[in-house]
Order: sequence, then structure tokens, then C-alpha cells
Amino acid sequence: MQEAIAAVVGLPHVTLQPAAGAHGEMTGLLLIKAYFEAKADHKRKKVIVPDTAHGTNPATAALLGFEVVEIKSNSKGLVDIDSLKAVLGDDTAAIMLTNPNTLGLFEEEIMEVQKLVHDAGGLLYYDGANLNAIMGIVRPGDMGFDVCHLNLHKTFSTPHGGGGPGGCAVACRDILQPFLPKPTVEKTKEGGFTLNWDRPQSIGKVKGFYGNFGILVRAYSYLLAHGGDGLFQVSKDAILNANYLKKKLSNNFVVAHHQPCMHEFVLSGVKQKERGVPTLNIAKRLLDYGVHAPTVYFPLVVPEAMMIEPTETECKETLDRFAEIMVTIDKEIDENKELVLSAPHNTPVGRLDEATAARKPNLRWKPEN
Repeated sequence: MQEAIAAVVGLPHVTLQPAAGAHGEMTGLLLIKAYFEAKADHKRKKVIVPDTAHGTNPATAALLGFEVVEIKSNSKGLVDIDSLKAVLGDDTAAIMLTNPNTLGLFEEEIMEVQKLVHDAGGLLYYDGANLNAIMGIVRPGDMGFDVCHLNLHKTFSTPHGGGGPGGCAVACRDILQPFLPKPTVEKTKEGGFTLNWDRPQSIGKVKGFYGNFGILVRAYSYLLAHGGDGLFQVSKDAILNANYLKKKLSNNFVVAHHQPCMHEFVLSGVKQKERGVPTLNIAKRLLDYGVHAPTVYFPLVVPEAMMIEPTETECKETLDRFAEIMVTIDKEIDENKELVLSAPHNTPVGRLDEATAARKPNLRWKPEN
């Protein structure tokens, strides 16, 4: 399985020990940290993240003691090269990027980005959350990334993860291999496998057990079932579905960026908010139609954002139904605004107090007296 993942991402060394995505980010940044410490390059304390980054990127960097430096996107929703140049220096440890980014857009200047960062002595970290858009098309290693994590529970079998549990792989270049978590799984001369604990530069163990085994088996089965051609088709289907749906919804909702997207795209509900219905209410109303609401209010750079990611699994009929429901809700805002503002109506419980739920979660069932 490690060899298959290495082939998919274009990086030769893989560990399956981390538990899930953010844990993989932590592992990858620990490798970078250990790399610079081994070189006695103690000045490199800054990790660069774009303003479209997943929130776990800056959170993980800060957790590990790095200084987080945010750079702005340009008018096309991509990394602004001038902003990047302005923050690079001998204190740069890494840049963390998702490609395609959270706007669903491919970073067209990624080769210039990687050259600038490498010339400054930094490394590139690839957040693999959106890998399902590029499998068989381009590999993180070929784009110049030095380390990446993959969400095995998402990319290889269950779009969006299905609520967990998670699974993760971290892949890296030769320069980071000595620092991988121990033990590493290695082949013996006899053709078997062994756990190698003799790794003096390792960052140590990052999980009590070696990954979430059931998720690893499922992901491996998915890889074997699809093969290289199948994974390529998965990405093509994800891209096709997203662009089809974006076109279907473009007359009723503001599209954040009009260039072709990859596996996802971002709508803005600013027109609906001007008519008195913020995006949150659209998400609630979707529940009445039996549709799980998309991520809302992210990425933060788009006002009233709705991130639409149909994935490769949806058929045309399902996409058409979702588009029809979204258009219907848009019409309801004009015809019966209160119906949308008070949604959901058909769920087991009505609208919850989300602020209280976040601050004072009730996680235990208690029998009635």
C-alpha cells in the first residue's frame, strides 16, 4: 500500500501511522522541523499559508511553535506571487498549500511558487484534502512538494469521509525520510516485512497503534479495485460534476470565480442576503429537501460562501436534483421568505441554538424522569 501511495503522489517514502488528516499535517510539519534542527538551521520559524487555507494548516503550525504568516490571494483566487516574495527569507521553514485550493482552483503558478520557496531554503507541504481532483493528472511530488498527507478515509473510498474514523498517509522526499515516525514498515531480504525501530533521527511514534487498520484495508482495497486508470477516471468525474453543477447554478447564485474549477467550486449567497436571507438559512432549508448542506462560510475570503463539492460519486440525476432544489429555495426567498428563515421544518428537531451547542455541548443522553 505504501508503494501504491508513493506512485500516486510522486514521493518515495510513506508512513501510514498517523490517525487522520490534521494528525498527518502535524506529522509532516514535525518532519520539516526535525530536518532544520538536524541542520542546526534554527532561524526557520515561519510557516506561510494562503488566506484560502484549511483552518487546520495555521492551527497545526502554531501548535508546533511556528510563526504563521498569511499571504493574500490574487484576483483569480490563487497565490499572489508578489505577496509570497515579500515574506520569504532565511527564516522561512515552509509553505502549506492545497492544490487545487479550497476555492476549487488549480494553482497555475505552482512551479514558480516551489522555486521561490526552495530558493529561499524552505520546503513545501502539500495538504492532500483535495487530491481526488488530480489523481492520474499531476502528482504533488512533480509539483515540487517535499511532504504531503492524504486523507485515506476520504480520497480512497468515502467522499467527505462519512463521519470517520479517519486514516492517513504521509509521504516525503529522501531528505525527510530519516525523520519519519518509527517504526517504519520495511521489506526483508527474504521477501517478508519487518518493523524497523532503529531510527535515531526519527520524530518518534505519533500513534499508539500503527494507523487505523480497518480504514487502511478499505483504502487499499479501493486502490486495487480502481488501479491507475480508475483513479484517473475518478478525478475526471469529480471535475466534470463540479463544472456541470457550477454552470447550472450560475444564473441564481454569484459564482466566486468563473474560470473552470477542479473538483469543487464556491458560490456566494450575497444576492440572497440582500433579499433578507443569509447563507445559513439556505443550508437549513436544504435539510427539508433531504439534502446534506454544503460547507458554508468557508473559504473565509468569499462572503456568504457555499463550498459545493459533488465528488465523483454523483450521477447526473442527483446533480440535477440538487440544482433544482437550490433554484427552488432561491424562489422561496421571494415568495415565502419566512419559510426559509425558519427552516428546517421536516427534520426530527427544529433549528438548534448553534452558539450554545458549540460552547456547551450536550454529549450524554439522560433518561427522562
